[in-house]
Amino acid sequence: MRFLSYRDLETGRVKRQLKKVQEAIERDDFRSPDVKKLAQGPYYRAKLDDTNRLLLTFVRSGPETVCLALEVIHQHAYEKSRFLRGAAIDDSKLPDFSAAQASEEAQAVRYLHPTRREFHLLDKVISFDDTQDAVYRTPAPVILVGSAGSGKTALTLQKLRDVPGQVLYVTLSPYLAQSAAQLYGAHGFENESQEVAFLSFTDFLRTIRVPAGREVTFGDFRDWAARQPGLKFTDAHQLFEEFRGVLSSDPGGPLSREAYLGLGVRQSIYSAEQRPGVYDLFGKYLKWLDGSGLYDASLIASAYLRGVSPTYDFVVVDEVQDLTAAQLALILGTLRTPGQFLLCGDSNQIVHPNFFSWAAVKTLLYRDPELAERQKISVLQANFRNSGEVTRVANDLLKIKHARFGSVDRESNFLVRAVAGDPGGVTFLPDDPRVKKHLDDQIRGSTEYAVLVLRDEDKDAARRAFGTPLIFSVHEAKGLEYPNIILHNFISGARQTYQEITQGVTPADLQKDELGYARARDKSDKSLEIYKFYVNALYVAVTRAVNRVTMIESDTRHPLLSLLGVQVGDEAEQLRVKRASRDDWEREARKLELQGKKEQASDIRRRILQQKPVPWEVWTPEVLTRLRQDARQHPGDVKRARELTDYALLNLDAPLLEELRDLKIKPAQSFLRNTDKDRRLQRQGVLDKYRRPYETDNLKAVLADTERYGVDHRTQENLTPLMLATLHGRVRLVDALLERGADVNQTDLFGRTPHMLALDRAMQDPEYAATRLGPLWERLRPAHLDVLVGDRLTRLAPDGAEFYFLSVMLAQWPHYTSGLVHPELGPRELRVREVGFFVDALQTNLEHFPLTVLREARRKRTYFNHVLARAEEGSSYVPARKLWTRAAHGFYVFNPALKVRVLLAPDSDGEWVGAALLGDPLARARGVTG
Repeated sequence: MRFLSYRDLETGRVKRQLKKVQEAIERDDFRSPDVKKLAQGPYYRAKLDDTNRLLLTFVRSGPETVCLALEVIHQHAYEKSRFLRGAAIDDSKLPDFSAAQASEEAQAVRYLHPTRREFHLLDKVISFDDTQDAVYRTPAPVILVGSAGSGKTALTLQKLRDVPGQVLYVTLSPYLAQSAAQLYGAHGFENESQEVAFLSFTDFLRTIRVPAGREVTFGDFRDWAARQPGLKFTDAHQLFEEFRGVLSSDPGGPLSREAYLGLGVRQSIYSAEQRPGVYDLFGKYLKWLDGSGLYDASLIASAYLRGVSPTYDFVVVDEVQDLTAAQLALILGTLRTPGQFLLCGDSNQIVHPNFFSWAAVKTLLYRDPELAERQKISVLQANFRNSGEVTRVANDLLKIKHARFGSVDRESNFLVRAVAGDPGGVTFLPDDPRVKKHLDDQIRGSTEYAVLVLRDEDKDAARRAFGTPLIFSVHEAKGLEYPNIILHNFISGARQTYQEITQGVTPADLQKDELGYARARDKSDKSLEIYKFYVNALYVAVTRAVNRVTMIESDTRHPLLSLLGVQVGDEAEQLRVKRASRDDWEREARKLELQGKKEQASDIRRRILQQKPVPWEVWTPEVLTRLRQDARQHPGDVKRARELTDYALLNLDAPLLEELRDLKIKPAQSFLRNTDKDRRLQRQGVLDKYRRPYETDNLKAVLADTERYGVDHRTQENLTPLMLATLHGRVRLVDALLERGADVNQTDLFGRTPHMLALDRAMQDPEYAATRLGPLWERLRPAHLDVLVGDRLTRLAPDGAEFYFLSVMLAQWPHYTSGLVHPELGPRELRVREVGFFVDALQTNLEHFPLTVLREARRKRTYFNHVLARAEEGSSYVPARKLWTRAAHGFYVFNPALKVRVLLAPDSDGEWVGAALLGDPLARARGVTG
């Protein structure tokens, strides 16, 4: 059996013992190293010596099973393992190893290098081919070109992990930025020598200064363009590309009329005769933006560029083809040392209008044309995602574009090769109601089939034919990946355009094995700019399919179908479709929400899951305010005041309890005059009333509610099931909810996420801290923590100390502002406390916290003092977080300019609330500003 080692495997003093284990396993001897199966996931352990262990796992590559060495575990300290999530393991009770079972349970991987002995690891095992490995070892600057499925993102994240200092990963897509952060931090990976920020471009702008208003979308622009007279010479898509990619893209700001009219033939979509009219429209566009509360991100980028400060030691820009020159210049303007960057993308996937070319990128980076020409660009030609036939059709589309229009630039002249052994398929069927019904009957209940159309307006026709909620326009398709894709009248819906694209292209043009560099001879020919979107759209649509593409076309004789060699399929074929479970659809809806595909996610929840609104009234700030008014107006009506009293008791809101006592509300009166023991009993009664299923770990009851109302529905006290499962330490229930797609970023009324609630409970309960916090922390820790400090977004990465410190402060904040400490802490008097934090308060119960939450080196008081000092307002530390202010020696309060996002619904962007108001939802409802 082959034996491979994780690249980050730290062998230390056990290299000799590791070599012996490797040699034994390579001769299929698992007895000598005493390999045993662990109960925690797909992991095994081998004995290195009497005290040290080696963590193993197995993968399958085709028929071969391979053993992977992950981690050395010193002194039996399994609880410190990156991979075992704080699990307690008894070495003496492990079952014997079974090679057959290990092979059967081994994770399948798409590719393993045939000879290389090391592997990489993100969320799954990664083995680089020779080209990827060469790029991995290439020093900055690196420009990386690769098709869909070429492993660009995985490669860039591996390079990112090795870079010290302040590091930035930025891309246009918020979902890609978030998923990249999750991949980067998979299995608890941390690099103590770096601080890394994963940002969408919009969030990147906000870290410099939050723009006023909302970014303009193509939908906004299309509606505006429809109201403009005299647009018969163009369409909204081309005009938007000219505005965004030409007139707004220059790092120096919007082009002047003189500069625009003087552009070269290939620098604009429009002819010289058309440009004066286009520029007049651009002036109207700028005025419309100002009056509509909208902004153009490219224009904002050029404006910010004048005052941007060097902040980062290394920058990765993913999907760079989606950005304009101004946006890219702003990103690179934050580098401390020019040239310390990695850019990656694929110009064949451009569906966002921006007039991108690699030549323009190199000109921006290297003002000397000769230097720009010499800058090497690395190209990844292996495709690890798509099947053989899908890759062939994608390549043929590139050949058609090249034969018809010539080369876009030298860097885009490449074809790809499929690594996967699956041949897959691309076929077409006639647009016949009977055929579509047969297909729909099979796929409508599956999450493995998605339907793609060319334009947003084409989705209605697709919905009439197919019952699946997974229907997307090509603008929505970026970032999607499904085993099977159905294209609905993609070609026939733009019949004439695709026919013009094929003009002059012959089957012989598609027999080439490579693309030679050849620019179009006629510089005034605008065909490439006009038709680029349509070719790229079809390329993107086809490559969304891992295995198979089915085209439904009304024009079955369209020349593009025959040119691509796509054959008619079997109309009566019985597909082996796996019907999705409720959990599958719940996860799909959550994934789409994260990707910003709210329309499809909502359709899943409404039609497939048939989720309903909760039948109870949720305690929002507005509802609580109304209950308070009712209690004041009807002080004798105990029933009216019951819910408000329950809220006050559940949250131990001392001022509200005192107010209710003064209104002679009996439960409040009795609680405030009771002994501590009676208080506990009274509050426990209220807890039982609202949280019984979670206290008793009743999975069936909780999960039944999630099926009725959604996995992130709100209970009456405005908590999600995940929050309540966390508060009660129900790891099994937490796993079940996360498996269904529960959102770890939702907050309670006080802006606390589930991971903060876990900290809150751990700081009250030593047993919870010792036994529950570790497993929950690994599951619940979000990809980042965002706050606003004045007019700037600050993103805290989970491996940074400020992330932990601020999480602890926010976890405890409601107790500090309420004036009533938890009864669980022992007998205490009702009193008003100073609303701030001493170092001792932040270290409450810390001796019981597992090291996976806060490692040993960060527990020292000197380190606490250091972090508090460097993140205070006025600190000269770079980067200055400015999260709190030192009010007295060793005593800190939140920076008055600090705001935290309160997120009370999965389909909402939330609201930013000032720290002073986080502990008082009723004050927020009264309209008090933060």
